[in-house]
Amino acid sequence: MNRIAHFGALGAVATALLVSGGNPEPVAATPPTGACTALTGMALADGKVVKAEEVAKGGMVNTKEGTPGLPAQAGFCRVYAVLAPTPRSEIKVEVWLPAPTAWNGKLLGAGNGGYGGSMLLPQLTMQGALGKGYATVGTDMGHVGTADTDAKWALNQPEKIVDFGHRANHLASGVGKAVIAAYYGNAPKASYFQGCSDGGREALMEAQRYPEDYDAIVAGAPANAWSRLMTSFMATDRAVFARPDTLIPNAKLKLLQDAALAQCDAKDGVKDGVLDDPRQCGFDPAVLQCKAGDGPSCLTAGQVTAARALYRGTFDAKGRKFFPGYMPGAEAVPGAWDLWLTGPKAQHGIFAGEFFRNMVYSDPEWQPASFDVTRDYAAARRLAPVLDSDNPDIGPFLKRGGKLILYHGWNDAAIAPENTIDYYQAVQKRVGAAARDSVRLFMVPGMSHCLAGPGPNVLDTLGTIDKWRQGGPAPETMIATKYDNDLFGYLGFPAKPVRTRPLCAYPKVARWTGKGSTDEAANFLCVAPGAKR
Repeated sequence: MNRIAHFGALGAVATALLVSGGNPEPVAATPPTGACTALTGMALADGKVVKAEEVAKGGMVNTKEGTPGLPAQAGFCRVYAVLAPTPRSEIKVEVWLPAPTAWNGKLLGAGNGGYGGSMLLPQLTMQGALGKGYATVGTDMGHVGTADTDAKWALNQPEKIVDFGHRANHLASGVGKAVIAAYYGNAPKASYFQGCSDGGREALMEAQRYPEDYDAIVAGAPANAWSRLMTSFMATDRAVFARPDTLIPNAKLKLLQDAALAQCDAKDGVKDGVLDDPRQCGFDPAVLQCKAGDGPSCLTAGQVTAARALYRGTFDAKGRKFFPGYMPGAEAVPGAWDLWLTGPKAQHGIFAGEFFRNMVYSDPEWQPASFDVTRDYAAARRLAPVLDSDNPDIGPFLKRGGKLILYHGWNDAAIAPENTIDYYQAVQKRVGAAARDSVRLFMVPGMSHCLAGPGPNVLDTLGTIDKWRQGGPAPETMIATKYDNDLFGYLGFPAKPVRTRPLCAYPKVARWTGKGSTDEAANFLCVAPGAKR
């Protein structure tokens, strides 16, 4: 548990609450004038608050130097802290505090993404939560990067790797609670964590390694098996880019998507450009193979081989499944296969290359051409205790009343969706009845990586888990919405909803009743797999 030094009377209250583990209801007390700026200099166990400033509603909040800001959805006190738990560490943390009359009494920890390196991604989550009355906390994961694909900061920096792996978010949780106690005079009555992609890995790391940090956790598309995921990323990259004849031009992705939809779209009872469970499709890209040579309306034999490898997933040298593959039905959607798997700057190869060069081998000259699944995974596994959060034993978290929601888009081209299903099933097997009562998985048809895609993909996971943690029934459905601008819809900015669909707690699936619009969630029921309705 993080400790804070005395900060006047408010600091004494904060210290007492944190040491005692108290969790009283928040009070409506108003901090004295200037209380926000007075937080500047507040001592923390591993650092201090370096700046605190008032931000007015509508004021532009810069998330990263050189990028445009976003208007604040409410006025708040913006607190900047820097932590140095080791001489090599420099963890930047921000805490956003709504006005006392607007605070809902709760804390939300916001996950980062990729390799972190800035506050850009956490602050997208913090923006929306602030508008709902949450005090929020986020961190840059302990380093500065040129982009979230950059891991050069990790070269010969084992302590920074630990900060990224788990320490930064854990310490940020303590900072958030300490600053809240100092500002409001009370600890939060509930603390949640929400993240997707690497943020999902971070979320599960909190549940597994630090079960007392948060009361409820949302993990989307979690990159939890990090060492295995990065090894698989490099394998998929090699499947496409190792030879000229296996390159799949982005112009041909629509051939794959159209053929898969033609074969499988109607299988779920609604022909809407979305496969509800792509595993049932059984699509083989060989149906598109050119009879001879090459052409714009067919795939060469090498391109078929590469596409098959992407659908099948990664296998080890003994032919055993190593990591799941990617699903058909949205290959040509912008930001899907073109971004992650087949484009000239495919993210799989970039992420994995950074991992092996800077974390695994500490060799900036390491080249993908030397990659071998067996050898390189054995080397990568040395970092698993620091980076991986795929341990299914979350018993301590559940024992103290913790709730966990997992979700994953079926058409995620970054992290294979079956990885999350595998983890969910492992948790059920390991923890048993506690998991059945306190863990839910929602698979999202037509959703890309964390957001967007052809299907409804904006979800109120925070509202859902808040109702659950506050004593409501375990959620069996969530409503997903497709907007004319998915990002605006996600951020809470004006956007037009064009379709809604219920998401069903796994393994149930949504089926149209046969009456009413197929664009309205009210006309669907959750049924067991294989049932029509």
